[in-house]
Amino acid sequence: MRQVLIQIPLNRPWNLGPFGEVSGFGFGLVLAIWALFGAWTVFAKYRQSGWRFKPTEDLWHVASWIGIALTIVYAIPALGDYLQANGSTNFRDGLPIFGYGAMMFLGFSAAILLAARRAKSVGLSSDVIWDMAIWLILPGIVGARLFYLVQHGDRVFRDVPVSEWLVSAFNLSQGGIVLYGALLGGAAGYFTFCYVHRLRPLALADIIVPSVFVGIGFGRIGCLLNGCCYGAVTSMPWGIRFPADGAAFSDMLGKKLVEATATCTPPLQPTQIFSSIDGFMIACLTTWYFRYRRRNGEVLAVALIIYPITRFCMELLRADELGQVVFGIQTNLTISQLISIALFTFNIGFMIYLSKRPPVREAIELPLASAPAAAR
Repeated sequence: MRQVLIQIPLNRPWNLGPFGEVSGFGFGLVLAIWALFGAWTVFAKYRQSGWRFKPTEDLWHVASWIGIALTIVYAIPALGDYLQANGSTNFRDGLPIFGYGAMMFLGFSAAILLAARRAKSVGLSSDVIWDMAIWLILPGIVGARLFYLVQHGDRVFRDVPVSEWLVSAFNLSQGGIVLYGALLGGAAGYFTFCYVHRLRPLALADIIVPSVFVGIGFGRIGCLLNGCCYGAVTSMPWGIRFPADGAAFSDMLGKKLVEATATCTPPLQPTQIFSSIDGFMIACLTTWYFRYRRRNGEVLAVALIIYPITRFCMELLRADELGQVVFGIQTNLTISQLISIALFTFNIGFMIYLSKRPPVREAIELPLASAPAAAR
């Protein structure tokens, strides 16, 4: 587990190992890199434009470059001084790069790049994918966080004054999001995007589904680094222990599954690793099947028949969620298992619907004469 991957000093020299300590921000390495980048972009821009000077546009670019340079030299070191004196533990030694957030960023970036490449293969502009990403990310984060607050609000707001509830609700630095919530929130943004841009949702879904599971694969690595989504106690040799300052230990301590004097958790099933492998394998399978699909929506159907099964089984190895009450009866099924059952059931009907449609891939973009709601 490594909640903070690296700490970037803002007001102190950077230790570059064999190269010794060098000044980072201020008059240092970052400013030098920014100057080289600025010189290269100016050279490339003027060479492309035939060495013509455009006063308004070029002066704006120069002003922007100088503004960022001043931020590097003065503002960031000043921020470092402030955080060192007033910041929380994670921010006193510089800007922390959290493992969970880094993996989420890496997963999202890889997912979009791969989806853009797949879009080009079917004649769709990659700009559509980048535009869609903006419509997905905010609803996805909101949905993921709201889902977590519904499930674990007692943990988030425990011992927190009412005046700080809003801050706690939006504090994602230590994780605290649920995948199914992200998928539901992202789906709302996705269908809105398709409606506004007159795109067939099922056709576009076949393009992005493999990328969704690439994102899940990286996201679960983030869960491992953060220590959340942990597994049940195991005696198998692949069991992993999480330290006392991690999310897994804290959660197990609240459930009285570990002693407060313990230095780490007992060996736990590495469910984060299993889930990551599952995500990447589904991404590979749906990528392969994309070339052989006959109808729009078939790639989505393949994912929706496999993932609920693997997620249901994965929940059997996890220990971070409790059973839910269903129709007034306490069960051993977690909320993720219940959603998996619902998704699997829905997908049976969806596959029957697809099987009755002609084996034809319709164009992703709706013709002008078609109704925007024609979701084929």
